Amino acid sequence: MNQPIKKAFLDTEDGQIFYRIGGEGEPLVLLHMTPRSSDEFKELMAILAPKYRVIAMDLMGLGNSDQPPREYSISDYAKTVILLLDELGIEKCSILGSLTGGYVAGEVAVSYSDRLHKLILCNVHGFDAEEAEKLGKGYREGFTIKEDGSHLMERWLVRIDFVGVELNHRFVLDDLKTFGRPIYTRLAVSKYCVSAQERFKLIQCPTLVCTGTKALEPLEKYGLAKAENQGWLSEAIPHSQAVKIEGGTICMINQMPEEISTVVMDFLDKK
Repeated sequence: MNQPIKKAFLDTEDGQIFYRIGGEGEPLVLLHMTPRSSDEFKELMAILAPKYRVIAMDLMGLGNSDQPPREYSISDYAKTVILLLDELGIEKCSILGSLTGGYVAGEVAVSYSDRLHKLILCNVHGFDAEEAEKLGKGYREGFTIKEDGSHLMERWLVRIDFVGVELNHRFVLDDLKTFGRPIYTRLAVSKYCVSAQERFKLIQCPTLVCTGTKALEPLEKYGLAKAENQGWLSEAIPHSQAVKIEGGTICMINQMPEEISTVVMDFLDKK
């Protein structure tokens, strides 16, 4: 039986947070990449909802959540996860974080370890200092709306070669919601990732590191990440398990939901 996925908002002192929720069973929080939204988990939630209580939130400043009134740090984003758990009366949960969401999920595991059962880090790439600077460059001003509309085509062409038409349309819709304002999640990652390895050494809960074999390609293309910087998670979390998704791209949660759901359920159900 299909479990309906409902949509709602959480009121906070910094604005409203949009989230999707559905299903029953053990709670699983899903945190998306930048500049996506909870739409990244649309397919995955439908598969997981019959077995788990799945909750996907739009990080503040992205999707349908409000832009926070100040620049948010990864720690600030982690606090919003706890606010949502408190609102829903959830004492403990597992968390799956994709890229940006993975950094936030890791910080939740460190700062609020008593609230977490298990942690899944999906395509959480490592960046050196030079890459981190590139990652944050330009995002303090955000994307610019252009009078001739050329900004629309620019965003369309960024990923079309590896995501396909339908998914690219969904990406662009999320892109457009970030125009004309700073993208705080990208700035937060650029500042946090340099010290993330030391921070993640404090993670004690069972952890799965899930990586697509093709996920690094677009970041390498733009000089944002190098292959030699990608061993940091296994070094920081030596007790973690690692799974490679053959052919998985940076968008594999949308593109390969059946494969991802199998990996997720196998890990969550393992005692």
